[in-house]
Amino acid sequence: MSRIAYLVSEYDAPSHTFVRREVAALRELGVDVLPFSVRRSVADSGAASALLGRSPFAYIAALGWALASRPNRFASGWLLSLRHRAPGWKALLWAQFHFIEALLLARLLVAAGATRLHSHFANSGATVGMIAAHVAQLPWSLTLHGISETDYPAGLLLAEKLERASFVACASYFMRAQAMRHAAPKHWSKMTIVRCGIDVAALPAPAAHSVSSPARLVFVGRLSPEKGLFGLLDALAVLKASGAAFELVVVGDGPLNATIQARVGDLGLFERVQFVGGLPEAGTLAEIARADILVLPSLMEGLPVVLIEALALGRPVVASRVAGIPELIEEGESGYLFAPSDWRDLAAVLQRLLAARGDWAAMGEAGRQRVVAEFLADHAAARLVNLFEGKLLD
Repeated sequence: MSRIAYLVSEYDAPSHTFVRREVAALRELGVDVLPFSVRRSVADSGAASALLGRSPFAYIAALGWALASRPNRFASGWLLSLRHRAPGWKALLWAQFHFIEALLLARLLVAAGATRLHSHFANSGATVGMIAAHVAQLPWSLTLHGISETDYPAGLLLAEKLERASFVACASYFMRAQAMRHAAPKHWSKMTIVRCGIDVAALPAPAAHSVSSPARLVFVGRLSPEKGLFGLLDALAVLKASGAAFELVVVGDGPLNATIQARVGDLGLFERVQFVGGLPEAGTLAEIARADILVLPSLMEGLPVVLIEALALGRPVVASRVAGIPELIEEGESGYLFAPSDWRDLAAVLQRLLAARGDWAAMGEAGRQRVVAEFLADHAAARLVNLFEGKLLD
């Protein structure tokens, strides 16, 4: 029986819920999945074996094992680590650490009888996975998610990862297009769409929309520049000036937390905006279920799972028209799109949706049906099973 090893940077991270959901769906289909994590999370569940934080003897033993049992692969893997890095001495040093991590992972993969390694995100964790698979002589595959994987330094190294992968699962057509931009056409046929799926049965019951209370908006995401939260606040200031009745709940934390809260004060929105911080998955889903509308004003995205979750919960959504988002939101049916960075457009779209309170239930149902049709975890798992078996899909 095949045993598929999974590798992510931080298996128990809140942002990797969809990976754990994918693993669970694969196991439901009878696939033997062995999860690995580069780092341990603060809330380490023990579900994945972490590479970092082990005894020094574990890394020394991995070095000795690779030198003794596969010296040629040891040498070629080391050369691969030297080549597959960003320029500079710091990157050269980190390449040595990645190589040691890869040797440890390779030893664990061989000992566990893994038949394949699959990585999520084309980041440094995927570099470790690619080298480990080379040393262990296993097929290696990759899932691409967002535009950060084409930015520096990940984008600099993406072409070789695409060439070495036996297949590349892309969460959106947009990301497949970006992968094709980085790879020679002869590699395009192994790039296929595998959506990030959700488990609808595990979602909380959504609250009924109030006909009289202020519209409850929710934002979920990291408080960082690319999420566009400053622009959302500017749009909300326009809504406030127009007399619109609304409140915003901000779910998340990040480097701009204090600056964003100061901006709320500058705009006179203190009574309208509530910050609840980063929440676990259940708490985040509960906030979406209590809201009327989810707003995502991002400047850069892939295809955010939070949008899929909001639609599955029957919430209309408003999001920027970037990357893979238009592949999910049916304009005017399940939500509205606005021109990215055009905050006046965002204000106008929100104004339109707030004025159409009677349409929210129908829009929510349209969004839920969209998710059920294409974005369920078991659909994604079924496609992955075929890919793991060597059946490339259109």
